[in-house]
Formats: sequence, C-alpha cells, structure tokens
Amino acid sequence: MTENRYAMKASIIVGSSVMLMLFFFILVAHHQDIPDQARKHRDALLGSRATADERIKPVGRLDVAAVEAPREAAKTAVAAVQPARDGQQIYQATCVVCHGTGIAGAPKMEDKGQWAKRIAKGPDALYASALNGVQSPAGVMPAKGGNPGLKDAEVKAAVDYMVARSK
Repeated sequence: MTENRYAMKASIIVGSSVMLMLFFFILVAHHQDIPDQARKHRDALLGSRATADERIKPVGRLDVAAVEAPREAAKTAVAAVQPARDGQQIYQATCVVCHGTGIAGAPKMEDKGQWAKRIAKGPDALYASALNGVQSPAGVMPAKGGNPGLKDAEVKAAVDYMVARSK
C-alpha cells in the first residue's frame, strides 16, 4: 500500500518534470530567432544613415501660450460652440431606444392609439412626465429619458417632435 503511494507520487513528480522541460523546450525554440529579428530592424534603421537626432526627434510640437484665458471665458466659449439640437436629433440620440420598440411600456413613435390618451392630458403633463420620470403599472419612463445631460428645453423639443409625429 505504501509502495503504491510512493510510486504514484514519484510518477506525478516525474510527469510534472517532463511537462515543465517540454514547456521550456517549446519556449526556447519559439523565441530563438528574436535576436536575429532585432538585428535586422537595427541594421535597417542604422542603414538609412540618419543621425541619432533625426531618429529620436519628436513627431509633433506643441506651443502653449504664456497667458491663459480665465475659466469663465473658456466655459462661455465652449457653450457658444455647442450647437442647439432639435427634437428629432434628441429623439434619435436618446428616445428611440424605448419609443422605437415599445420597451418598458413606452408608446411607440407614430402609434396614434398609444399616444392619444397621453396627448389628451396636454403638453404640460407630457413635459412633466418626460422631465421628472414616471413609474406606473403600464410602464416606466426615466427622468429625461435616462440621459441626465439633456437640458429641459431639449427634452421638451423631443416631446414636441414625438407628439407631432404621433397625432
């Protein structure tokens, strides 16, 4: 019985050793041509007769002005550059995910039957639902369509777009 255990442990050790040696053999065989490849690349680089300064020169150059603009001026410049998006663009970017397929009880775009009850409540009720979100047994509407980065005017424009297309 003890001889069986000894033989089993010895065979595990021998087998592990063989596997480890095989792994190292494959590793060395796979990587033995790397110095030749490095030498070829080095020879190609040095064969171009480029000076060291030319070989290590930066790809580009960045000039930074000595005077920085105040933060408020930068914020207004960024705000001025961002164009206003219309309701269709907001719908395509955010609302189409649910209102295009009817996920979570969302009324599908251009489905007059699903939109009739909602439109009858008036635009203020629709705006409030879109801005603040709604949770009901019929479905869930996250605030601002799940995109907190939208401005209130953008959400209202998207609601107006969907209502106009669904009347």
